[in-house]
Parts: sequence; structure tokens; C-alpha cells
Amino acid sequence: MNESGDSGRPQPGADGSGPGPAPDGGKPRRRDAPGGGILMGRPFGVPVYVAPSWFLVAALITWVFGGQLDRILPELGNARYLVSLFFAVAFYASVLVHELAHTVAALRFDLPVRRIQLQFFGGVSEIEKESETPGREFILAFVGPLLSMILAGLFYLGMKAVEPGTVPGVLLAGLMISNLIVAAFNLLPGLPLDGGRMLRAVVWKITGKPMSGTIAAAWFGRALAVSVLIGLPLLTHTGSDADVGGMETVMDALLAAILAAIIWTGAGNSLRMARLREHLPELRARTLTRRAVPVETTTPLSEALRRANDAGARALVVVDSQGDPTALVREAAIVGVPEHRRPWVAVSGLAQDLTEGMRVPAELAGEALLDKLRASPATEYLVVEETGAIYGVLSTADVERAFVQAMARPGS
Repeated sequence: MNESGDSGRPQPGADGSGPGPAPDGGKPRRRDAPGGGILMGRPFGVPVYVAPSWFLVAALITWVFGGQLDRILPELGNARYLVSLFFAVAFYASVLVHELAHTVAALRFDLPVRRIQLQFFGGVSEIEKESETPGREFILAFVGPLLSMILAGLFYLGMKAVEPGTVPGVLLAGLMISNLIVAAFNLLPGLPLDGGRMLRAVVWKITGKPMSGTIAAAWFGRALAVSVLIGLPLLTHTGSDADVGGMETVMDALLAAILAAIIWTGAGNSLRMARLREHLPELRARTLTRRAVPVETTTPLSEALRRANDAGARALVVVDSQGDPTALVREAAIVGVPEHRRPWVAVSGLAQDLTEGMRVPAELAGEALLDKLRASPATEYLVVEETGAIYGVLSTADVERAFVQAMARPGS
């Protein structure tokens, strides 16, 4: 399963939060944090993480496949669990190849990839930008299932080259079937699956509107979730004499419920992120910037706040003797100083030194603005004109608030 496109790039946020670095107790939240999991490597410069949930699935696969091996190759004894563990690892290696296909295609189209994560049901390639054309979107989605089908073909050829009924033969057969299932499942036409992104690309091409494609693919995804919830348990027992009231039925129903929940949630998130992306052009540094007053390093906080109140400003910029900005007084630090102590505290003790990444052009807007904020996480930024003159201070809290207000509007 893949979450690139609308469903898995740096989202405002991937965790349901705001659009970029945001204050959390006065500290910026980094977008590139792994968010849990074990770093396995960096193929093509992209970090690959294994989520803790993978170990649960690996154990489940080992147990289930081990039971099958006991019927097919009873002479293995307890060694069957080592073989089935190898199968679980090889299967997820195939999933990694699937995700690497998305990653290579994205990098080929100059789309940055934040990370790959192997997790509970498959993998996620977190691509940070949207494809520029529906054609690229289609290719980006299709290469994953294509690689899974190619792997299935290679495992089939390998299976034909070994003795049937042996450990290599059973492993190769299992990997062939599992890769065919991965390809078929991901080709289903509903977000967040690759087939849903392919459907989105087709509708986008026909209508000329990426949002129309996302809406169609998201609702197909929700319909698919309902179909999985109802149809998977029925399909499992079609033509079977198994006791439909037994533990096997309960497990099938539980698996169907988990898959349906993942697909439904992914479809909803895709729709939400697309709608949010529609509002990106509304985020303009110039309109979100707070007016600021320049103050010298030794200025008492009480005096600096008095000047700001007189000027109708909401931010303080520390300047040197030539009037050039050197630091920003942090809002969180001001709040932490009791009022009776403010005449005795200099602004320099509450300021954060300016770095080049904390200078934001006033004309930046939309995704370019968010990219700038992500590159240098901070709670405040100095907004400057093309001439280098101070325009004001941009707070990440204001950026997040603008997103919340935009998403709360009717029709969002």
C-alpha cells in the first residue's frame, strides 16, 4: 500500500497537525522526525524505517505460514518456523522493492521523498510534493504494482527451476502468490491504494481538475472499504465446508475490519489533504506577518513592549547600532517573564539569533512558503522586503491558525 500523492507527503501534518513547523511548548516541531521505527538504511538517499507494528505482522506470518508448511512439509518439524520467518522477511523485502519503485519514479520527476516506512499492512512512500501532471501521477502510482508483478514473474521462473515439494519450491511459490496479491490489491481503484491514484490521474486528465480526481478516487476508496468489510469474509468461505462460526471466521472478519478501516481512513485523509492543498495559495507571508518594532540589545523588555504597543506592533526585532536585524525576541520567552520583572530584563536575554534560514521574503506564498519554513524550523521568522528592509515577523502559530480557519470554511 502506498501513500504518496495526496495521502502521504509532508502533510499538515502526517499526524493530523498543522502545515509545517509548529510551536509545541515553545519548541518547533521538526518535519523530518522519523516518528518511530528502526532505520534500516538510505537507498537513493531516502531513509527506510521499519515500524514496530511490522514485528507483529512478521510474527503472525511466521505462525500462519508455519502451519501451512506443517501440512506440506511435515518432515521439517519445528524448523518450519525458521523457514516461515525467512518467508516473512523476504515478503517484506518485496514490499520494499515495490516502494522503492515509487521512490525512484518520484526522484526521477524531481519530487523529494521524505521516507519509506514498512508497517502493519505493507509500506508507505512519503512523497513531499504533488505530481505536476496527471501523466506523471499515473506513472508514479503504476510503477509499484508493476514491480510487484515483475517480482511475481521472477519467483515463478525460479519455482520452475527447482524441485517441487521442496523448501525452495514452497518459498518461491509463496512469494510469487504474495506478490501477485500485493499487485492486485494495490491496483484496486480507490485511494489510498495505487489504483486509486491511477483513477485520480485519469479523472484529472479528463476534467483538468486534480481535485475532481481526488474526490472521485476517495469515494471509490470508501466504497472499496465497505466492500472489503462485507465481501472478504464471504469470499473466504465461498464454496468452503468450514465451520463459519469458528475461530477462522472471526479472524477473517477481524482482518476485513482492519483492512476496511485502513482504506476508509486513507481515503478520508487523501480528500482532506487535497482540500487543504487547495487553500495553500491563501497562505501569504505578507498577509500573515505581524508588524514589528526594532529595539536595541540592551532595551528593557518593559520599554520594548511599550514601544510595540504605541506602534500597534506584535513582535520585537533586535537590531545592532546600524539598524540591521540580529535576533528575534521569542513570544514564548516574553510570556514567561512576570510583569514586575520586565523592567529589569533586557530583550537580548529573550532573543533567538537570526540565521539565514529565518529570513523569509515577504512575497513567498503557498507551498514555497511552507518549504521555506520546513527547511529551517523555528517559532518565528523575520520577513523582509526585496531590498532587505524589515517587513515584520512571521509566527508559525499564525500559519497554523490560518490553516485551521481555511479548513473550517463552508465547502472545505
